[in-house]
Amino acid sequence: MSEPQTKYITVYAEETPNPETMKFVFNFMILDDDAVDFPTREKAQVSPLAKSLFEFSFVNGVFIMNNFVTITRLPGTEWYEVIPIVKEFLKSYVEAEEPIVANHTPASKYEGADSVIVAQIIDVLDTYIKPAVETDGGMISFKSFENGVVTVEMKGSCSGCPSSTVTLKRGIEGMLTKMIPEVKEVIAESL
Repeated sequence: MSEPQTKYITVYAEETPNPETMKFVFNFMILDDDAVDFPTREKAQVSPLAKSLFEFSFVNGVFIMNNFVTITRLPGTEWYEVIPIVKEFLKSYVEAEEPIVANHTPASKYEGADSVIVAQIIDVLDTYIKPAVETDGGMISFKSFENGVVTVEMKGSCSGCPSSTVTLKRGIEGMLTKMIPEVKEVIAESL
């Protein structure tokens, strides 16, 4: 009988445009369905991983998606001091096969996607914008379209990022208004 093969796990830290957040990337998917955002300790109760991360005195927020965890630090914390600690903790946690999120169900999708305009908006977000935002440790999702205004939700490193307003107005709004004439403005539910 052969020994079960152990998964080789690596975790590396990657800077994001938001100086208050750091993205910790795994070499495989840790969450397959949807992203989860825990901006406070109280909201982290459904995620054993996030709950454990909030035990560190420097953690101010946790965002988990695909193959990464984005952590927001408290003021006064230097990343170079805590990165090795977080990397080792995350590696050990995943190696122990501890649960990431308990009873997680993906967020409900927008119901009115039968509209041609809404379908175009979602397509542009998914094709051009989401990959860039995810690279920076964040997430953007479509919320609604009403009277020419697209509302999106920004999470992870995008939340509270000094450059997120510029990204939203110049990048996302610029692209959507050029590609879809019915779009007049883009706003974020939480910046």
